[in-house]
Amino acid sequence: MTNQAIGQQLVHQFKNPFFGGNTFNYQVMLSSAQAQDLYSDPTTEGFDVFGRSLNPLDDFVSNLNRQILNQLSRALVGDVFGREGGLEDGVYEIGDYQIEVTTSGAGVNISIFDLSTGSETLVTIPTID
Repeated sequence: MTNQAIGQQLVHQFKNPFFGGNTFNYQVMLSSAQAQDLYSDPTTEGFDVFGRSLNPLDDFVSNLNRQILNQLSRALVGDVFGREGGLEDGVYEIGDYQIEVTTSGAGVNISIFDLSTGSETLVTIPTID
């Protein structure tokens, strides 16, 4: 009596696309890993996926600061280009920013100091003759 053996060639193929597997497996593997992830990043709690605060009061303050800065920039541009509603020289405090506006013969100099980080930005808007 003889026994017959049947076999085939075994070929290993990676499932993970990062190791040479099929790229269509990426989304399935990612969603599976995210479903198993039980940990949350403590630095992102209270923020959406874009890093914006989920606190409505923080959103209100941010929007208010943005609108005030937009009004300030409009007044500066109106001052430089001779329109009504120009901005007077002085120091303005808006939220976390201290803005100093000075006028010289070369134009309008704006110094923006971020009180929360300590960084400073200098902007010069030349006058048009």
